[in-house]
Order: sequence, then C-alpha cells, then structure tokens
Amino acid sequence: MKILLFFHVGSLNRGCEAIVRSSVDLIKKEYPNAVVNLASFNPESDALIPNLNNIYDVRTSKVNLYSVEGVISAFNVKFFKDETYYWSKNYKKLIALIPQHDIFLSIGGDNYCYGEQPWLYEIDRLIKKAGKKLVLWGASIGGEDISDTKIKDLSSFDLLLVRESLTQNILKSKGIQNVELIADSAFTMQKEELPLPFGWQVGNTIGFNFSPLVWKKNKESHKAAFDLIKHIIDTTSMTIAFTPHVIEPNNDDSECMQDFYNAFESTGRVILIPNNLNAIQYKGYIARMKFFIGARTHATIAAYSTLIPTMVLGYSIKSKGIAKDIFGEEKLVLSLAEISDSNKLIEKFDEMISQEKEIINELANNIPRIKEMSKKAPVFLKQVMN
Repeated sequence: MKILLFFHVGSLNRGCEAIVRSSVDLIKKEYPNAVVNLASFNPESDALIPNLNNIYDVRTSKVNLYSVEGVISAFNVKFFKDETYYWSKNYKKLIALIPQHDIFLSIGGDNYCYGEQPWLYEIDRLIKKAGKKLVLWGASIGGEDISDTKIKDLSSFDLLLVRESLTQNILKSKGIQNVELIADSAFTMQKEELPLPFGWQVGNTIGFNFSPLVWKKNKESHKAAFDLIKHIIDTTSMTIAFTPHVIEPNNDDSECMQDFYNAFESTGRVILIPNNLNAIQYKGYIARMKFFIGARTHATIAAYSTLIPTMVLGYSIKSKGIAKDIFGEEKLVLSLAEISDSNKLIEKFDEMISQEKEIINELANNIPRIKEMSKKAPVFLKQVMN
C-alpha cells in the first residue's frame, strides 16, 4: 500500500509539521509495511520529520503567458471559461505522482476554509479519474465555507475524516454522508524537552502565543493582548513565555510577539522562546507551563494534550469544535470579534485561573478519549481499501 500525503504547505508552520509527524506515526503503527510519502510545497523544511519514505517537491510551475502552454491556457479560459488546463500545468509535479500511489490523504486541516479553490478541486478530480482512493484527513470546514462546488468536490471523496463534531454536523446537514469523526492526529504527537531558558519559573510560567494572522484579521486585538499581558504582570507572579508556532517568512509569530517582549522586558518576567524549534520541541516547553494562551490551533492542541489549562484567542470553527469535543462546551474560546475587547480577555483569563483545578481534571478525564479518537483515523482506511 502506497500512501501520499498531499496539500502540505511545509513544516515552517509547526502545526502542519505536527499533523504530518503524528499522522505518519499513527499510519505506520497500524500498517507497518505501508509506504508513506509526502508531497510538499516546501520540502526542505520537512527533512526533520522521521518515518517518511520519500518527500517530493511539488512546488507549482508557473505558466509562462507567452509560451504554448500559456496561449492554450488563455484560450481555454477566455472562450470556454475552463481553467483545468492551466491548473494541470501549474501542479504538474503533484499530478505526476498520481499513478505511483494507491491512497491520497488530503491533509492540512483547514485547506477548505479559504473560499473557492478550483486548483484543489481539479487535483481531486484527477485523482478520482485515475481510480485512486481519496481521503480528507483530519479537516475542519465552517458553514460559511460551504458552496455547491465544494459540496460536489467533497462528495467525490471515498471518506471524509473530520477532526471535530461541528464540522461533522455541518457536512451532514449539507447531505454529505461519507463523514466520520476523529480527532486531530497532533493530540498523539510526542514531545521533546529541551533545557529551560533563563527566567523560567518551574510551575509558574504561562505560555502566550499570538499570530500575525489574528492581528491582520482584527487590528485592535494587538492592543487588547497588550492589556492582557500587563494584567498578568500586575496581578500574578508568573513569568510569561512568548511562544511562536508558525515561523514562515511574513507570517512569523515571534515577530509580532517581539513587541510584547520589548515592552515588558524590564520586568524580568518575560521570555521569548526561539523561533527555530520544531513541533515536538515547542510541545516540550508548552507541556511544562502552568497555563497557555494561544492563537495557533496546534499550539493549543499541544497544551490540551499535556493537560495544560488553555485559553484560545479568536479563531475559527476548528478551535470551537475541538474545545466542544473536549469539554462539552466552547470553553475559554474567544471569537475573533471578542479578542479586541481588553475586558473580555482579562475576564476569561481570570476565569481560567480560578478554575485551574477543575479544568485540569476535565482534561485528565477527556484527553485519553480524544487521543483514542485520533488513533481511529488509520483504522478507517481499512474501509476505504475494502
């Protein structure tokens, strides 16, 4: 059995790395003889991931508008409104891998949350045209992201494995039946504990993750986050460890958190975790924190999975659904609109502090169940193979 993980942007997004790392481990445990390959848009960043058989460079090939391919593409678009030829040339490296594999796992988690993506639909169509098995692997999709075109594409999959129940309910409400509920594979990812940095208080350090993505979507959130940090400094004795989790150029968490660090450095109670660590190393730090506040979903999964009380800063259906499946409610998850409200942030932080023991107990009771749901994903592949 030859499996290809595809639509992976690269491991400078440590959440994407976490998905690949943990997925490969789960698949190999269930199918020791399986060949598991990765198609990547940034293969150099993925060399650190063990147990992959091959990593393929599938970066897009830009179509020259003045070449034969460019002319044919322009003709098809202009006269037939047909972009399929263009996409087939753009993604020819990925398409060339289709004959070599049996099962295709569309990974990335939220690739279907960014509007219409005709190139993505075309790749899926070609996979199915070749008679291959196609699985959506651990995804989240919001109601606002659903369209007739997307429903048609998703209905062509042999199996949709979704990582939280809100997405499951939305897809089933749209008449899509081939849906099974799992949990994000990253809940099972191992951790690596590096030496603690200077200034870290054992048992009294809180992690703080903020992202350029959230800042871009809500400009006022930066000031509200600043006010929350000041509240933590003023009302607790905790050290704050600013923890990046995506380190891509122009999307580096540490760059926007550098402002926070500079503003509070003189207190002696802030740390900026380096932006050159891998996913298991970040998890190793997060696992030794007292609390965690995070905007990046997989940073919060690292916290949840190691029983750290966690507050989530305004994201999407995936964060809401993950919290609901753990706690039975969207506990300590703030919407994108709410995170520009300093009072709301402080109120939720104080709630997390006051409920520390109860939250830890809930996590201890429920995370084993969530991890078992993660482990169901490769088992579901049997029904696809049959």
